[in-house]
Amino acid sequence: MKKCLIIDDEPLARSIVAEYLQAYPELQVMQECGDGFEGVKAIMQHQPDLIFLDIQMPKINGFEMLELVEQAPGVIFTTAFDEYAIKAFETNAVDYLLKPFSRERFDAAIRKWLQNQKTAEALPVTTALEEATGKQPEEQHRIVVRAGNNIRIIPVADVLYLEAYDDYVKIHTRDGVFLKKKTMGYYEKALDPSQFVRVHRSYIIALSQLTRIEPFEKDSHMALLRNGQRIPLSKSGYTRLRTVLGI
Repeated sequence: MKKCLIIDDEPLARSIVAEYLQAYPELQVMQECGDGFEGVKAIMQHQPDLIFLDIQMPKINGFEMLELVEQAPGVIFTTAFDEYAIKAFETNAVDYLLKPFSRERFDAAIRKWLQNQKTAEALPVTTALEEATGKQPEEQHRIVVRAGNNIRIIPVADVLYLEAYDDYVKIHTRDGVFLKKKTMGYYEKALDPSQFVRVHRSYIIALSQLTRIEPFEKDSHMALLRNGQRIPLSKSGYTRLRTVLGI
């Protein structure tokens, strides 16, 4: 018996998936969820083998939800929007069903997942998610993190600076520090370059927080932020910062 979840904000869409799954007695629906918050909690509770996941949902979208899951199950996306297909497959999704989809198309996705289970060819979703940088519009303005058992949405405007921390990135904000399992390279590409600058291999600063640039030893420099934090500037970071500031 394999466990699965249906995560979609549309009751009708959930009922269609549940109806189609009746043809697969080996797949047990553990829970139906109406948003990404419920989805994360359900995944933590049930540890499913497969989830049927919508992308556009209230609170947090499907991609953001997956980023919060440490051990991601197999994912079959079910969505009305075709523009996210490339990013979906970058996250190593099993399949991408475009609503309204037929029973035949649904069955093909299930067969594909079952084959992946047999051959163990599918990689964990979390591996690819770390470097998938295509972002939806709402993701340009927020960072979604887990804080204990809670999910927190951080407006990008509240970010002071980002700091590399082993396999994570520390998100320094006015309200504290949060960890995100991403890379500095991801955020260098994802954040607005007119607002955030990578000034060191380990630091990205918000230009709104910069108060001045100070000389340091041996022709090096430091960036002083509004909260008093001093950030080292590499030679390339110093040049990049001067270019953005137009000095």
